[in-house]
Amino acid sequence: MPAPSSLATWQALLQRRSTHPLPSLRDLFATDPGRAVRMQASACGITLDYSKNLLDDGTLALLLRIADEVDLAGRTRAMFGGERINTSEARAVLHVALRCPPGAHWPVGGTDVAAEVHAVRARMRAFSRQVRSGDWRGHGGERITDVVNIGIGGSDLGPAMVCEALADHAGDGPRMHFVSNVDGVQIGEVMRRCDPRSTLFVVASKTFTTQETLANARAARAWLVGTLGDESAVARHFVAVSTNAAAVHDFGIDTANMFGFWDWVGGRFSLWSAIGLPILLALGPERFDELLAGAQAMDEHFRDTPPAANLPVLMALLGIWNVNFLDAASQLVAPYHQRLHRLPAYLQQLDMESNGKSVRHDGTQVDCRTSPILWGEQGINGQHAYFQLVHQGTQLVPVDFIGVLDPGGEDEGLHRIAFANLVAQAEALMRGKTATEAEAEMRAAGLPEDRIAALLPHRVFPGNRPSNVLLLERLAPFTLGALIAAYEHRTFVQGVVWDVNSFDQWGVELGKQLASRVLAELDPSAPCPTADAHDASTLGLIGRYRAHAR
Repeated sequence: MPAPSSLATWQALLQRRSTHPLPSLRDLFATDPGRAVRMQASACGITLDYSKNLLDDGTLALLLRIADEVDLAGRTRAMFGGERINTSEARAVLHVALRCPPGAHWPVGGTDVAAEVHAVRARMRAFSRQVRSGDWRGHGGERITDVVNIGIGGSDLGPAMVCEALADHAGDGPRMHFVSNVDGVQIGEVMRRCDPRSTLFVVASKTFTTQETLANARAARAWLVGTLGDESAVARHFVAVSTNAAAVHDFGIDTANMFGFWDWVGGRFSLWSAIGLPILLALGPERFDELLAGAQAMDEHFRDTPPAANLPVLMALLGIWNVNFLDAASQLVAPYHQRLHRLPAYLQQLDMESNGKSVRHDGTQVDCRTSPILWGEQGINGQHAYFQLVHQGTQLVPVDFIGVLDPGGEDEGLHRIAFANLVAQAEALMRGKTATEAEAEMRAAGLPEDRIAALLPHRVFPGNRPSNVLLLERLAPFTLGALIAAYEHRTFVQGVVWDVNSFDQWGVELGKQLASRVLAELDPSAPCPTADAHDASTLGLIGRYRAHAR
């Protein structure tokens, strides 16, 4: 695969960027009435309006040529076909197979992956029905009222985000809690809110060795056993999502209640696997099936639709234009629906752990900027916080506005206010406010001329700030599944163009390795680390902790 900068289309885009001034979005909309309609793509209950991006038709045509030049279609077939595109770990990347519908077959290397997927899914469905119906009881016969998922990273962010986003689809499911932080506060708060007699813990760790997850799981186990007074209670109050049967058994969990998955499932792509067990427990298996169906529909759209109408491909190429040719170092995601407030945190891992790389597949350095810093939260709050920077700051920050058309069961008038703000913010970023407009506005308000002159520089908005608007017809399992899958494929496409491996995460390892060493050194009864063990700053921090802990 060639380096990005060696692509003929990449060079053509650089040339175009240097010889063509950035267009005025105001002027483009004024002179091209069909722009908004032409620059849209729809799939699976989602519409992407990308007309407020800083490009014209000529630039868009060049971006679309990149997809052909990097053989995106071939790379997509390789992923769907189970080839080992995760080259640094020699693994296939088959999260798409987790969404395959009942009756489907997915042959890879002589194995029908679909059969394995459906076997695990059937066990998850049966177990979730037992818990939700009350057939599964705690050690003392109590019905399960609370479920606590203990995991971290992909074992926490995806299930937590989905359960929050679809909470109004839960029916009479159990209350859900998610524990990932290992500082003792989060697990402590959960234990104070829950009754151990009616609480079920899901310990999610593929290897069952993740330090943070196992520390929290042991704390939960000690709380349960200490309260109920019986070690055998663990088997009725703990289940595992793991592949390490020996460690699960040693913990006291019945391995019949262990749900496994495969090495071709990356953590940040795993909510569709057994990692999604909390989703089934919260929402029921039927809603989980709808979530999978939405993702699978987006998979088909991505695989079969030409780039010019392909929603994830367009999202990816627009991001590349912003990052690599407009020097945007960050990307804001602003959902205008409270139940989607955890989506930016989920997308942070999906995007930055996947494409936050500086080395290409062949081990050479990437010659361009890769993943932007992705950030954001619920958009209404953002308007009263960081939108100031987006409107008038010195950095270009592209925005993904995410809105929902149907208010669901909520107050339609309030929903309309939130939607009006989404539309207005996207328009304001595009239009800005000229000095002439600001001056006229202040004069109409009766401000004296000297005050107008003093305020004018502060009341001008440059505009021409790019954004996408993603509209969901409704926030439902199907459309949420499609939205998540669209961002997954967007991430994949950008990794293909940048020639990085989007499916490993070696960058998370070093800190974890050092943490194990430092943990032992923080014990005040252990020997002090030697002067050559760490730098002076690290030694000082360790010393301060040891002195405080004595």
